[in-house]
Amino acid sequence: MPAFVKVAFDVPLPEAFTYRSDAFPEAVLGRRVSAPFGRRELTGYVVGELATCDIDEALVKGLSRVVDKEALFDKKSVDLATWMAGMYFCGLGEALAAMLPSGRREPGAAALDAEILEMAEAPLTLSAEQSSALDRITSTPGGIHYLYGITGSGKTEVFLQAAEASLAGGKGVIYLVPEIALTGQVVEAAQRRFGGRCAVIHSRLSPSRKLAEWRRILRGEAQVVIGARSAIFAPLAKLGLIVIDEEHESSYKAGNSPRYHARQVAMRRRGSEGATLVMGSATPSAEAWRLMEEGQVGRLELTKRLSGGALPAIEIVDMRGEDSSISGRLAEAIRDTAKAGGQSILFLNRRGFSYFFRCKSCAAEIRCRHCSVALTYHKDRNALVCHYCGYRIPPPRACPECGSLDVGWAGFGTERVEEEAGRRFPDLKILRLDADSTSRVGELERILQDFREGKADILLGTQMVAKGLNFPRVKTVGVVLADTSLNLPDFRAAERTFSLIVQVAGRAGRFSPDGRVLIQTFRPDSPVIRLAAQSRLAEFYALELSARKDLGFPPFARLVRLVFRSKDKAKASMAAADFAHAASPYLPQDAEILGPAECPLAMVAGTARWQLIFRAPELRDLHRALGLALAEWEAPSGVRLETDVDPASLM
Repeated sequence: MPAFVKVAFDVPLPEAFTYRSDAFPEAVLGRRVSAPFGRRELTGYVVGELATCDIDEALVKGLSRVVDKEALFDKKSVDLATWMAGMYFCGLGEALAAMLPSGRREPGAAALDAEILEMAEAPLTLSAEQSSALDRITSTPGGIHYLYGITGSGKTEVFLQAAEASLAGGKGVIYLVPEIALTGQVVEAAQRRFGGRCAVIHSRLSPSRKLAEWRRILRGEAQVVIGARSAIFAPLAKLGLIVIDEEHESSYKAGNSPRYHARQVAMRRRGSEGATLVMGSATPSAEAWRLMEEGQVGRLELTKRLSGGALPAIEIVDMRGEDSSISGRLAEAIRDTAKAGGQSILFLNRRGFSYFFRCKSCAAEIRCRHCSVALTYHKDRNALVCHYCGYRIPPPRACPECGSLDVGWAGFGTERVEEEAGRRFPDLKILRLDADSTSRVGELERILQDFREGKADILLGTQMVAKGLNFPRVKTVGVVLADTSLNLPDFRAAERTFSLIVQVAGRAGRFSPDGRVLIQTFRPDSPVIRLAAQSRLAEFYALELSARKDLGFPPFARLVRLVFRSKDKAKASMAAADFAHAASPYLPQDAEILGPAECPLAMVAGTARWQLIFRAPELRDLHRALGLALAEWEAPSGVRLETDVDPASLM
């Protein structure tokens, strides 16, 4: 038996560490172990077994204990984690920690509800377009396809039947969805279709339940894995198909180290394991659209709604001159819908009662003392709240800058729209769906179920209402303010705005031909809003890709973003400048450095944030250069460095 093991810890260090394992012969590849690390005792992952040691054995410490009775991962997982550590500039242990459930103990095997275990719901009869798409997917093993179809065109059924074909061939399936709670209908359909062969992994499961599901996959008891971003790491022995539903969603990008993108990891697993990759959306990311245009990804199109519905009539409403968050046109549409027995959805990409507090005399705003953002007024709490760090204060009666009593609120959020809707429609039942109204466990599911059962006339919400929801009675959708995300200082702002409008509009008229969408805006002439309203996707992507090419942004360039954080603003600024200087000699000739500059959100939770953005036409040489520079450079005391390869946002 090997006398030594290599152990990787969840720390930002690239190497694994050697430990003596002769007292624990069960410490084999894939198991967690406890071991001394400096003055601490840490849990790590066995990533290698050694018969001999190439350092002085007298200096090698022994393991303290073995945590697991069975291995949690195999060599394939270690290889994938090693790739991630290199790709995303993180530690091997950090990559493994992102992959594995964090449960400390394993409960009884996770039991599915009896009604799910019944193999209900046979596959549906496919349309000609769906059949053609399915044939292309199943006839090209190892291929990359994009199922591009309008909302309600039956993408889910194609995904499910492709999964059935993979299972019939003896291979497993990973089915990614952006958020489990908001795509429950997809999960339910898959569970009914695949019964006990289906495992679900998501953030709302307890750590021990996640670990139980993980072990079911390892033992081969589950061959279909459904989940959000981290499900891409599911340890299926024979992976045949990866599905990425709503590929455009930013939630597929991790916000903490390792800052991986599930799409990139899926590409890696497809290449190393020979799986087929199928992505899908009504609004592909700009990167995916370009790959389809160039023929690097096969485009499979679905152009018709299958449930009897038609694309809704879309109208732009100019809000200049309106004195309410709900225009007269939108109010009329909501009343007409209610009289006809239908339901309405109101979408606004803002929580709270208003955007911010402002003095009308000196224009001062009340900003968070810890972050570079205006505080949002929440009427139900009678407080000004920061949505980044949670800081809150009572609303002042006078301007703290000039003492004026002429103070008020600018903009509006979901709470204010809910209050105005209550006044305008006192006879209609309204439900609000945002991060504040769903903070309690089970509240989100209850709200969605109540609306699905017709217990409310209006569903008002933030981005949650734009994602994957399918309500047969919804005939009217109102985008309360389409401009919100357009104003963000980020190169993806136009793409996100366009996608949100198209997606939320897709909630209307899915089962009937009389759907209506009203897009309220202070910028009715914006090409982004105009093209979204007219469902002119090809023209939007042509316009957006042309602008990206001229400005040198993805997909025509690759970016690596480094953020330097410190309680001391000067330290963060100096560290960014120092690294820019240190990295310059390593960079390829076609690379450039943007910055140092303050991040658009310059302060978060009392921490100053400065950034460097490295840009080059290709990633390989830039990535190698930054790897060399990072290995040589040491962050000053009090400065924390965050590295983001292919950032989804520059905020």
